[in-house]
Amino acid sequence: MDPALHAAAVQGSVASLRKLAAERPDILGSKTPQENTALHIAAELGHAGFAEEALHVDHKLLVSKNADGDTPLHLAARSGKVSVVELLIAHSSTTARDGQTGEPSPSTPGSAEAQGALLMANKAGDTPLHQAVQHGWSAVALKLLDAEPSCGHALDAKKQSPLHICRPGGPRGRREQDRQPSLGPRESALLLIKDRRVNPCILNREGQSARSLIEKRGASEEEMDTYEMYLWKKLKKHEACRCQKQQLPPIATYQSLRGRRAGHDEYFKHSVETYTLVATLIATVSFAATFTMPGGYSQTEGTAIHGHTAAFKIFVISNTVAMCSSVVVVFCFIWAWRDPVKFKLDQLMWGHRLTIVACLAMVVSLMTAVYITVAPTARWPAYVVIAIGASTPAMVFLILGKEALYIPL
Repeated sequence: MDPALHAAAVQGSVASLRKLAAERPDILGSKTPQENTALHIAAELGHAGFAEEALHVDHKLLVSKNADGDTPLHLAARSGKVSVVELLIAHSSTTARDGQTGEPSPSTPGSAEAQGALLMANKAGDTPLHQAVQHGWSAVALKLLDAEPSCGHALDAKKQSPLHICRPGGPRGRREQDRQPSLGPRESALLLIKDRRVNPCILNREGQSARSLIEKRGASEEEMDTYEMYLWKKLKKHEACRCQKQQLPPIATYQSLRGRRAGHDEYFKHSVETYTLVATLIATVSFAATFTMPGGYSQTEGTAIHGHTAAFKIFVISNTVAMCSSVVVVFCFIWAWRDPVKFKLDQLMWGHRLTIVACLAMVVSLMTAVYITVAPTARWPAYVVIAIGASTPAMVFLILGKEALYIPL
């Protein structure tokens, strides 16, 4: 590839591309030793402007393949570049693969030829959707499904659908966990399970469905994590509704999954203890706050002095929510060891959600209690407390992202 073109593609310089294309109209046909075109490089790096200009100069680049058989859409999907994926999808409505030659030919939007552009497979048999889900890019996966629903049940060289390969902890998923956030494959798996355009009944070359692959992993020495068990439960439910007329591998039971496990996970034990301790502390503090109302009681009537104010009413409601939510968590977690597998599938998720609710309610109680007790003539300390309290959930989400909503197991 021409060094100037390579530099322009890496930098995403549209001006440089226009200058080079004006001097040498065929320059975009040059490739790197890996047979990547300038569009491949720009797509992988997320340079949507450069990609659009390159397609205007040479529309055939859309279906060009590198040494691994990847098109620019494969690389954009693998890298999670949503803007580039949207651009390439839009251009795929007017250019598609022609037969077995890989040469582009004009097609009308929505035609079979245009749809084929999104179903092109690399040498491993992966479509762009396979690339997106195994790298955990759920937003890209959704764009591809919206553009071409049939790619949801496209098979790779091993006869695996996208749902087969996005299992958290799976062989291909784990290989990418060093590079991508751990939440990615989980989010992709949940997205595909909920999308009715994805067929959960497809069997791979070994005759395994996505559900039976999770069970197969559970039969090994490795212990399934909470999300794999949650996915197993959801897949079992979807198979029961949508695969009644198909012959699928036998379904494992809660008892069989429990029997395959070597023992209780030490981390799981500590997590249950932590949840129980936090819930107990919140229940204790919120219960005590009920009898030590902010502002005190009237000596003559025995009622709360500030009972008529809106802030006090908010305090009472939020304090009650915090206490009752934490009490439910405590009672649910008492039975954690009776059936750890079923507990992880059902009670643990609700326990985590209720703990979040209790913590948020406790923060609201703090803000309203301070607002009630601070003198009306100097409200600024109360406003500072409210600002700090309101920023606390935002700070947690800023640090943890979406993982704050998921069970840390």
